[in-house]
Amino acid sequence: MEKCLGVCACGKLEFECLGDPLNSVFCYCLSCQRVTNSDKWFGVWYPKDSVSFTKGKASIFIRKGDSGKNMEHMFCIKCSTTVAVFCEVGNFYSISASCLQNKEELFPNMLIYTAQAVSWAQFPIDVPKFDIIAPEMGG
Repeated sequence: MEKCLGVCACGKLEFECLGDPLNSVFCYCLSCQRVTNSDKWFGVWYPKDSVSFTKGKASIFIRKGDSGKNMEHMFCIKCSTTVAVFCEVGNFYSISASCLQNKEELFPNMLIYTAQAVSWAQFPIDVPKFDIIAPEMGG
């Protein structure tokens, strides 16, 4: 089983993801824009049981997603790096691609919430694009 390691900016928070990810997504929703201070979040989705924190303890900010279910933003208390978001509605973690050791190998499989993207956002060519969320994901 493949293992992928991740770490925050200061190294105080480490985690590992086992197996293959469910998906890899650019999310352009307003919440992701605010969390990243950019135009999108690049999340690599892993089932809840595939992710474990191996060093440090994440601080959590909880907000409601469009589904009404919790979105738990997990970040390092020291450097404030958001390393993951636990998405209760799908029972998965959206892991920050920039925190993963294999980030250079990653590419998004879909673009979601593009209707909320800023006017200057650039969308990768030939990647499925959805105004909100893909229909097979409950959108």
